[in-house]
Amino acid sequence: MSSYLTGSLAANLSGVIRFWGVALTVLCAGGMFAEVAFRSLPLSILQATTIVLAALPVLLRRQLPAVSLTLAIITLFGLAQADVDIYTTLPAPAVLCAYAVADRHGRRAALAAGVALLPLTLAILQIYSPHALFSVPTAQNLAWAVLPLALGVAAHERRAAMTALVERAQTAERTQEETARRRAGEERLRIARDVHDVVAHALVTINVQAGVGAYLVHNDPDEAHATLRTIKQVSGDALGDLRSTLGLLQAGEPVASQPGPPVQAVAALDDLAENLRTAGLDVTVELDPGPVPTPIGTTAYRIVQEALTNTLRHAGPTSARVSVRPVNDRLVVEVVDEGGACPGPLSTSGSGSGLRGMRERAAAVGGTLEAGPRPTGGWRVSAALPLPDRKEAL
Repeated sequence: MSSYLTGSLAANLSGVIRFWGVALTVLCAGGMFAEVAFRSLPLSILQATTIVLAALPVLLRRQLPAVSLTLAIITLFGLAQADVDIYTTLPAPAVLCAYAVADRHGRRAALAAGVALLPLTLAILQIYSPHALFSVPTAQNLAWAVLPLALGVAAHERRAAMTALVERAQTAERTQEETARRRAGEERLRIARDVHDVVAHALVTINVQAGVGAYLVHNDPDEAHATLRTIKQVSGDALGDLRSTLGLLQAGEPVASQPGPPVQAVAALDDLAENLRTAGLDVTVELDPGPVPTPIGTTAYRIVQEALTNTLRHAGPTSARVSVRPVNDRLVVEVVDEGGACPGPLSTSGSGSGLRGMRERAAAVGGTLEAGPRPTGGWRVSAALPLPDRKEAL
């Protein structure tokens, strides 16, 4: 459908151009015949034919502007040779063709045409004009050789400027769209990390608590009920976080327009540790962060959450220490565990998806993260996140 419309528009435009070419040709020829009639000049068949031929180059001014100008100058000599005693309308075809040359090819072509036309115009005036070389009519005729070239150059440069302006606007629009797509991709990557952290933490905690509850259901029913209540709380919190996070990805609505999920900051680490203690992970939290910007605080929380989840998954019930403190212009986050009797498949190179996610989170805010086994046993995760000037911190 679009190709049909484009072809139809091009055909209509071509038809309009041909119509105006024919109209201007007829107008030039008619003007010269009208001047002959107005001045009551005798007109032979040869002279009439020469007038028609002199107007025909106008038909080629769009397709072959340089050729049309050359033919217009040749036929101008022909009119002079045929003793067609007209002056006002005689240069009209050459003027139109000169304008077309400058309009199509620009300043350099106009300059070359001017260098060629001025001597030719002077030669024609010296041979056929009754006026002196240094006279007002001669200056007027020379102006008719320069003026269409100047107007054509102005039209060419104006069109070039408009084209450049349109291209800049299109480039800016494409850049804006690419930036929006990149930001949307980054936001979706952040959401994917949040989903991973929430689901991994909740499932690991529920899995451990379910095992504890299954063991205690006959030996200590009260403690088993407490374990089930913890599972309910953890799963409920996880569902709430997931509902808020996945709400950002509703179809048909831009990410930026959606309400964000609950923001977890450094202060929420005590609650996180309390939930993990019920799963058998003895967590000690040391907090002295001072004022921390929201993105840095959220990143620190997620790193601690993922590190403790990995500890619970791979080491089982053990003890861990969480430390969050400012050091110079960095917020240092450290999670150290004592290891356990049942280490999981976490590699010592730190290439697991959880560790990769933590590194990506730290890098996203301009920080760094190190993770690896401790010489004395257990695992250590340490992140350094940049802090702005304390006066600018949120």
